[in-house]
Amino acid sequence: MVSHAPPLIELRNIVKSYGANTASADGAQSAVTRVLDGVSLSIEAGEFVAIVGASGSGKSTLMHILGCLDRPSAGQYLFAGRDIAGFSADELAWLRREAFGFVFQDYHLIATESARENVEMPAIYSGASEAERRRRADDLLIRLGLDNRLDHRPNQLSGGQQQRVSICRALMNGGHIVLADEPTGALDSKTGAEVMRLLEDLAGDGHTIILITHDRDVAARARRIIEIRDGQIIADSGAPARASRRASLDAGALVASMTAGVARSASFGADLRDALRAAWRVMWINSFRTLLTLLGIVIGVASVIVMMAIGAGTQKQVLEKMATFGSNRLYVIPGGDNPRGPGGTLSLDDVSIVRDVPNVTAAMPFLNSTVTVRYGNIDAQSPLWAVTEEAPRVLNWKPVRGVFFSADDERRLATVVLLGKRVREKLFGATDPVGHYILVNNVPFQVIGELEEKGATSGDADNDNMIMVPWSTGSYRLVGTTNLSWISVLIDRLDLADETAQKINQTLERAHRLHDFEVYNQAASVKAQTETQSTLTLMLGLIAAISLVVGGIGVMNIMLMTVRERTREIGIRIATGARQRDILRQFVTEATVVSCVGGTLGVAAGLIIGTGLIAAGIPAIFSIRAILGAFTCALLTGLVFGFMPARQAARLDPVVALTSE
Repeated sequence: MVSHAPPLIELRNIVKSYGANTASADGAQSAVTRVLDGVSLSIEAGEFVAIVGASGSGKSTLMHILGCLDRPSAGQYLFAGRDIAGFSADELAWLRREAFGFVFQDYHLIATESARENVEMPAIYSGASEAERRRRADDLLIRLGLDNRLDHRPNQLSGGQQQRVSICRALMNGGHIVLADEPTGALDSKTGAEVMRLLEDLAGDGHTIILITHDRDVAARARRIIEIRDGQIIADSGAPARASRRASLDAGALVASMTAGVARSASFGADLRDALRAAWRVMWINSFRTLLTLLGIVIGVASVIVMMAIGAGTQKQVLEKMATFGSNRLYVIPGGDNPRGPGGTLSLDDVSIVRDVPNVTAAMPFLNSTVTVRYGNIDAQSPLWAVTEEAPRVLNWKPVRGVFFSADDERRLATVVLLGKRVREKLFGATDPVGHYILVNNVPFQVIGELEEKGATSGDADNDNMIMVPWSTGSYRLVGTTNLSWISVLIDRLDLADETAQKINQTLERAHRLHDFEVYNQAASVKAQTETQSTLTLMLGLIAAISLVVGGIGVMNIMLMTVRERTREIGIRIATGARQRDILRQFVTEATVVSCVGGTLGVAAGLIIGTGLIAAGIPAIFSIRAILGAFTCALLTGLVFGFMPARQAARLDPVVALTSE
């Protein structure tokens, strides 16, 4: 008993219908339309079959089902004995890629790709290397007489040449089953005859040819003619012939290799390179629209960089101003927190007590008063600061001319003085004051130095309009009191400022037996100001980031428009074997390329604008973190907002996509 292999293709009572039996609001019934009504047929490998019928007979729908572009509403489709109803989307894509090749009446070539690139497409999705698919595409095109048209785009080719390109594409991965839908319908008689000779030659080489046509003269070139009318087969010129030795396809072996074939794909690098090439070409062809899309991303990235730079520059400027006397400093001020309690005083003994508190690097007595200074016939009122030789370190304030007084000057009650910049200008103008004598409350003092310019640190106080003398000299010879105005405390670790202030409070309260003083934590104030400035900078960045979101919405809108415009291209890619993830990757890559280009231009624009602001005297500090963050946000914006259009493209129905205008 001889057993035969199952037919290559077997359809059993195939039904394809559209619509549903539903009632509308006005009571009208929506009937089901049956395009195919119980179609059954078998096709063996190596056959040349023509399916003929008038327009609307269902022959194109039948071709879509045969080519696994559409699924039947009912019935069975067996490929080499396997029911394709159980095939996954990736398995169907693999079958279209490895077994079928489509030749359409309208050619369905991608307008942005060259003849070679159109032919290469099925091999891209099958994972062939670039060199291999280029060689195969060139061989096919040369074989069909297109050796001088390899790099021409479809609009540079005649109708016959375009149809030959589509035949080459159908054969790229073997083209064992060629589905030709009205392949001569858009051609003149001479070119149509050439195309039919090509199909006859392919049939002679063992390819299975399924020709869909309404032209009976064209159908007569086939070895078997099946006539369809109103969705039913009404005539079949002959039973399917068993596969000849010349058949190019062993269907059983092909299906057996499906699992391994589905798992095989191009390397990530090759996939990415092809997606980037296609994305860049689409962007270049639609350059004006791409420019409009880029504009939102460029503005967003540049805004973030500039805003963050201005925020950082302003923050640094403010903190430098606040920290002119050192940020790691505390003050002990006489007077308790109760306004009706004792006023309290501070003495040199309290300085010694504070100096012994852990984390205190230095404690300096400070006496503040107002004096009259005179040089020649010029006099002025000036604040007096009486401090010790530790002042340059504690106050972070050094002379720009001359020297600071020493511990020996302190012990000797030396009548030496350092002038602030404003006092020096009032008394001496542009003259160097060092070595000259001035009167301070009618006491002669020698000027030994000029202090560096500090400016105002709080309120309207101008720290450059003061003079500085040794504490002993100021307290005994000028003010006449040893009660301190405050104690300046320099601490070591800024993170322990609160703990140190609390310890000073406890130590002095034990010594005084009451709380008749206050500890002012400048370090905490600077820290709070730093946090406030950081928050403001972040807010500026977030406000600017809104531009990125707007740019992302622009990307999404453009990508949605692109998907709509390229719906037929998506259908062509699906017909040549693209999986959903291939389409998804293509459009996500395009959105990402747009965002990357926009991000790069935005970074450049931000740096140029920021540099211009710096040149104009506006404080701005570029941050590598902000630049990288803005670019990364632009990239993520493209991915996030480009994903939805890409997913929409990947989920398009291939038949609907192919027939779109």
